[in-house]
Amino acid sequence: METVADLWLPILVSSVAVFFASFLAWMVLPHHKADIKFLPDEKSFDQYLTSLNLAPGTYMWPGCNSADDMKSEEYKQRYAAGPWGSLNVRETQPSFGRNLVLVFICYAVISTFVAYLTSQARSEGATFASVFQVAGATAVLAYCAGQVPGAIFFSKPCRFFCTDMIDGVVYGLITGAVFAWLWPATTIATG
Repeated sequence: METVADLWLPILVSSVAVFFASFLAWMVLPHHKADIKFLPDEKSFDQYLTSLNLAPGTYMWPGCNSADDMKSEEYKQRYAAGPWGSLNVRETQPSFGRNLVLVFICYAVISTFVAYLTSQARSEGATFASVFQVAGATAVLAYCAGQVPGAIFFSKPCRFFCTDMIDGVVYGLITGAVFAWLWPATTIATG
């Protein structure tokens, strides 16, 4: 059985490979182009939001403060009529560089867990296919399953959810292939 420390190379290489695959998915390939929409009158929207002086956080509407409020006729009418939505107000100005570093760290953490689980299921010298099976399935699960509850509760559009799932499967397969490729061969003790 390998230790996670023994698997530093597949952890690093898979993290880098997924990082570049995500760059391609978001910056080069066309499948995410329609996932983000822009406001028709952003200037007026910005002015209105600024006037509200909202604290950072996630806001949903129509909103209510308690279960009793949900039972009120006024809330029921607002809820039935719509619109429904959510708004994320960031604490600070977005930093592309900071976000890239944090995303890479996330990929490295996922690869570390893939290394741990694969090392528990496959021994040194395991075949490419058997390592790919465990590492790939673990990574697909990690890249895809964690998104589902948030997508459900925060109404991520179906198309956006599906393109993220496609990316997750691709990232998982890349991770599995890297682990299978770099999995340690059986060492023969000499002496």
